[in-house]
Amino acid sequence: MYKLVIVDDETAVRGGLSKFVQWSDYGIVLAGTADDGDTGLELVQRVKPDIVLTDVMMPVMDGIQMSKEIRERFPEIKIVFISGHNEANLLRSAMQVHAADYIFKPVKRTEIQKMIENVVRVLRSEEKERNRLKDMEVKLTQSMPLLREKFLMALIQDGDAKPDALRERAAFLNLELPIEKPYLVLAITIDDSNEVLGNRSERDKQLFSYSLLNVVQELIDQYLHGYAFENRAAEYVGLLVLDDQMIEPEATLLSLAEAIRDNLRRWLQISVTIGVGERAANISMLPASFRHARDAADQKWYMGKNQVITMDSLEIGEANPIRFDAGQSERLVSVLKSGDKHRLELEMESILEPLAQIRKDAFKYGRQVGLQMIALAGRLLLDLNLLTREKEEQEAWLLDRLLKIETMAELKSIVSDYLYNVCCWIQEKRSGRSSNVIEHIQTYISDNFTKNLTIAEIAASVYLSQTYVSLLFKQETGETIYEYLMKVRIAKAKELLRDPRIKFYEVCELVGYTDPSYFSKLFKKMTGLTPSAYRDQQ
Repeated sequence: MYKLVIVDDETAVRGGLSKFVQWSDYGIVLAGTADDGDTGLELVQRVKPDIVLTDVMMPVMDGIQMSKEIRERFPEIKIVFISGHNEANLLRSAMQVHAADYIFKPVKRTEIQKMIENVVRVLRSEEKERNRLKDMEVKLTQSMPLLREKFLMALIQDGDAKPDALRERAAFLNLELPIEKPYLVLAITIDDSNEVLGNRSERDKQLFSYSLLNVVQELIDQYLHGYAFENRAAEYVGLLVLDDQMIEPEATLLSLAEAIRDNLRRWLQISVTIGVGERAANISMLPASFRHARDAADQKWYMGKNQVITMDSLEIGEANPIRFDAGQSERLVSVLKSGDKHRLELEMESILEPLAQIRKDAFKYGRQVGLQMIALAGRLLLDLNLLTREKEEQEAWLLDRLLKIETMAELKSIVSDYLYNVCCWIQEKRSGRSSNVIEHIQTYISDNFTKNLTIAEIAASVYLSQTYVSLLFKQETGETIYEYLMKVRIAKAKELLRDPRIKFYEVCELVGYTDPSYFSKLFKKMTGLTPSAYRDQQ
């Protein structure tokens, strides 16, 4: 409801306006009346109305003077003048105080109605605008973190804003960023980001990012002054303001970076690589420091994960472009066909070692070389009629894994293991050893099924890799090693159950199981009967 005050020295006018107008129909409540300008001003100060309906001519303080006082103290109040027809000159003076409307005496109901509608329309419009501005202020407050992040990202990427504009923007965002102070940037990248973030929901990703930034910001506040923000997925930035008077700044920076790495490991159970940029003389030089920090972080391709890497710890020189050429392809094919693991290791070293001479873009180039070697091995398997569905699935998994690796060591490991398996497959085809290998595995299982056997132990017994052994056994027998092991154990269990002197738990232990409940479920799954039911049928 809007509040109304009526000020008029005529009792009849005050009474008529009070009683004969249904103010509530217009969303208005009459908050009081006064008989002169001085008492009207006191009433206005006390009730703070939205509308003042006042006479122009009054004995002690006229409506014009009272309205000037109201306008100075309460500019939002709407003033409507009531005037006689012979007071036109005074009314023009009254309009100079920006009255909302005026009506002439004698007051007519239609004029009152039109005046009220006009004033209420203005009040509602102004109220709507105030609410809109208030809502915008709330939204602005809520979006302030995003605006800060956007501004900080622009600083490390562009850095060419004018000093006055930077100061104004930083002040608006409540950021303390001295223009002429030296700066330094940390690039914090999550190791194995696909595994860390890949299976999280969007909500979990946001909570994870919030937690990570909290840890980093608290440590920055502890060591220096600056801000932490997310630059892109799995990459965070620490923007640090340095002090010219700082003693041993390098030691402080390294201590901060190591504290960030160690605390993220402790609290979030993640590994990060941190690149330390070069010192920027002022805020406009931040992009160079950021590029250096990111280049340093990228060197985990060579230096490994969970490292703090500074630019001065790297030897980055110009290197001639390296190609995986036709000669290397021919030698690799020859080695694969020979099945000689030692020769394969030497050839892999000759292919991958030159990559260590390249630092810029070597991350992408190394992956490309790995993809080429896997594709070459795949074509060789196809030519030799060895490319089965299982091998195709393994190759597809490897190609996907290759796109997610982050270090040279990982590249060497997974590609070398795969190529060695290819060597073994080719040798098996040439020597016809596959049947002998399967027989040896089956014999080994028969002799050791009472133990807690693993694929690693079985593969070691035939001097082959786990992946190759699993694939070969399934390809040759149509079942997995574990399925075969289970069949051997259940067959032995049947034999033991025929002897009533052997207790059930003893049968369980004698065939390599430690949990009787699990053994019973497995036995029923394989035979359709529980161990006790099977014994009863014998």
